[in-house]
Amino acid sequence: MKIIKNKNLKNYNTYKLNSVCKTFIEIDNEEELTNLIKNIKEPYKIIGNGSNLILPEYINGTIIHLNLKNIKINNEKIIAESGILLPNLVNITINNNLTGLEWASGIPASLGGAIMNNAGAYKHSILEYVTKIKVFEEGTIKEIDASKIVASHHHTNLKDRNLIILSATLKLEKGNKEESLKLVKEYAQKRASSQPTEYPSAGSVFQNPGGDYAGRIIESLGLKNFHINDAYVSEKHANFIINKKDASSKDILNLIKIIQDKCEKEYKIRLKLEQEIVSENLEQ
Repeated sequence: MKIIKNKNLKNYNTYKLNSVCKTFIEIDNEEELTNLIKNIKEPYKIIGNGSNLILPEYINGTIIHLNLKNIKINNEKIIAESGILLPNLVNITINNNLTGLEWASGIPASLGGAIMNNAGAYKHSILEYVTKIKVFEEGTIKEIDASKIVASHHHTNLKDRNLIILSATLKLEKGNKEESLKLVKEYAQKRASSQPTEYPSAGSVFQNPGGDYAGRIIESLGLKNFHINDAYVSEKHANFIINKKDASSKDILNLIKIIQDKCEKEYKIRLKLEQEIVSENLEQ
C-alpha cells in the first residue's frame, strides 16, 4: 500500500485533467483493500483508469487506486483482478490463443470499471463474457453470478450498490493468435477513422437519445470544433470532447452545458451525460 498526500491525478484520468486529491492510496492486494475500507473515516472513491470520469481541480477526500492486476488462465476460463486494463487483458488472452475480447483492445478502462459500466463496442459488451464476479460489499467478500447483473447500455445495477469489484471470471473460446491480431488491427483502424484517438478524452460524452445519435445532433448545431479554452468538440466525432492541451474540468463542464442548452433550445431534447462528474467532496 502506498499513501501520498496532495497527489495530482493527471495520469489517472483519460482526459488528462490536472486534479489534486487530498489523499491518494494505491492498493496492491485484496487484503489491503478490505482492511482499508473497514477502517477509513473520510469520503473516498475507487478509481481504475479514470476512463469515464470528469475530475474536479481539487478533491477533498481519498482516492483509492486499485493496482490489482493478477490473472490466471485455465483452458478457456480466465480469472482476472479488477485493476487490469482491458488492452492488457486482450493481449494476454490473444497470446494464450483465446478469442472473444478483440473488440475491447482500444478501450482504456480497467476490467472493474468496464464491468461496472457494462463497457462495450462493435456490438459486443464485456458482460457477454463474464460468468461471475468477486466483490467486497457490506464488510464481506462475496461472489455474484453474472446472471444477477442487470445491464443496459453503459450501465449496470452494480452502480446502485455500495460494492467494490475485486475480480471477475470470464469464459472465452479457443482461437488463433494471428486471426485475433488481424481482428485487433481492423478494430484499431475503425476506431482511428471515427474517433479522436490522438487527443485525451473520456469517450462518448452523451447518451444517444431514442432513435437518434448525440453526435449527429451536436454536429447539426454547428458545434464541431467549438471550444472553451483547450476543451474542444471533436471535428472527427461531435460526441467527443477532447483536451487539446491544458483543458480544465470547468472548461469541459461549461462546454457540456452549452451543448445541452443549445440542443434543448433547438430540438427540445436534453442530452443526458454518459460520463461521471466527480464532486470535490466525493458526494454521490
